Amino acid sequence: MARMPRDPTRGQMKLGAFFHPTGHHVASWLHPDAQADAGTNFRHYLELAQMSEAAKFDLMFLADALAVRDGNLEALSRWPQYMAYFEPITLLSAIASQTSRIGLVATATTSYNEPYNVARKFGSLDHISGGRAGWNVVTSANLSEAFNFGREAHYEHGERYDRALEFTEVVFGLWDSWEDDAFLRDRATGRYFDPTKLHTLNHKGEHFSVRGPLNVARPPQGHPVIFQAGSSDVGRELAARTAEAVFTPQHSLDGAQEFYRDLKGRMAKYGRSPGHLKVMPGLNPIVGRTEQEAHEKHRYLQSLIHPDVGLELLSNALADFDLRPYDLDGPLPEAAFSVVPKGSTTSFRNVLRWAREEHLTIRQLYQRFAGARGQRTVIGSPTQIVDQMEEWFVKRGVDGFLIQPSHLPGGLRDFISLVIPELQERGLFRTEYEGPTLRDQLGLPRPPSRYQQ
Repeated sequence: MARMPRDPTRGQMKLGAFFHPTGHHVASWLHPDAQADAGTNFRHYLELAQMSEAAKFDLMFLADALAVRDGNLEALSRWPQYMAYFEPITLLSAIASQTSRIGLVATATTSYNEPYNVARKFGSLDHISGGRAGWNVVTSANLSEAFNFGREAHYEHGERYDRALEFTEVVFGLWDSWEDDAFLRDRATGRYFDPTKLHTLNHKGEHFSVRGPLNVARPPQGHPVIFQAGSSDVGRELAARTAEAVFTPQHSLDGAQEFYRDLKGRMAKYGRSPGHLKVMPGLNPIVGRTEQEAHEKHRYLQSLIHPDVGLELLSNALADFDLRPYDLDGPLPEAAFSVVPKGSTTSFRNVLRWAREEHLTIRQLYQRFAGARGQRTVIGSPTQIVDQMEEWFVKRGVDGFLIQPSHLPGGLRDFISLVIPELQERGLFRTEYEGPTLRDQLGLPRPPSRYQQ
C-alpha cells in the first residue's frame, strides 16, 4: 500500500494500551506467554506500564467493575476476566511512582460511586503522578453491581446518563475548589493559603447534594483527562459535552467515519473545538513477522476457547440469552433477535448483524467475539497492520487507537517490537514524549478554573 498523504495539522496518532490482566482474548490465560496470576501480580502490571512507556504510548488504561461476574459458574471457572483483580486507582498510584510520562487512566462508574470520592481519588492520582491521570466515565451495565450497593435493579438507561452528567459536573466543580495559586505556604506571614481562593460548591441537584470544597488541591492538569466509551445517541451527547477522549468499538471504516463526524459535529453547541476530543477505537492486533505467522498465532488462540466459555461470553452480549440448548454449529435462534439489550448496545447490535448479514453459526459468532470481546481484530504482518491503522487515521475515522493485546505480556511485546517501529518510520507515531502530562501527550488544553479572573 502506498504511503497516504496526511494533513500536517492533525499531528500524529494517539495510542493507548488497554490491559485486562492476562489479555483481551477470552482464552488468554491459557497461552504459555501469558501471566496466569496477573490479577494479583503487581510486578506484572508494572512491567506492562514500563514497557509501554519505553515504547512512548500515550497512556495505559484499566477497566473496572464493582462485582464478581455472575452467570454459569462452570463456564466462569474457565474464564478469569472480571473475577478477581486489583482496584485500579490503588494499582495506578503504585505504578505512578515507577513511571514518569505514560498516562494512567482508570474506570470509575457514576452509578455506584459518589462524586466527592471520585474527585478526591482522581485528583490525588493526578498529584501523585505529576499530571498523568485520566478518568474513564461509565454508567454500570452489570446488574451484579447493583446488588452490592443496596439496590435490586439498575438505574434505567436514561436515568443512568442523567445521573452521569450531573455527577461529572459536580466532580468538575470540586476539582476547582482551590484556585491554582491558592496555597501561599508563607512562613514569614504565617499564611498557608489565601482564603479568597477557596470556593465552596454548594451543589443541589436532582441526584446529588454536595457542599464541598474538596480537600485536595487543584490537580496539576486542572482536571484529569476525561474518557468515555458510550456509542449510543445519549452516550455520544454526553461525550460531546464532557469527554476529551472516547473509546468506541468500530468495525468498518465507513462506520468509524460516521461516528467521528457525528461526535465531533455535536461539540460546537457546547462551545468546544473538535480537536479537543480524541476518538480512539479499540484495536486487537495479532501481529507476526509474516501474515502466515500472524494467522497461526490467531488460530492457536482460537483453539484454546472452551465451548462453555464461548457460549457464556456470547450470552452476555445478548442480554443473558441462554444459548446452551442450541446447536453450536447452527444459526443463532430467531428468539435471540427479539431480546432487549441491557448492557453494551453496540456489542449487542454487532453480534446480531454478524449473524444476520454473514450467516455465522453460534460457534463462529463466539469465536469472532472472543478475540477482543466485540472490538475489531486485525491479523497480519507489521506492514499490513500499519497500512490499516494509517488508512483509518488519514481518512478521519480515528485520532488513534486503544491497543488491546490478545495476551499479556507476549501480545504487547509483539506489538511494541514489530508495529511501533513501522508506525514511527512512517511518521505516524512519536519517538519522544511531548511533555510531562497526559494533556501534553494528547494535545489537549489545560482547563482554566471557573473562578479564574
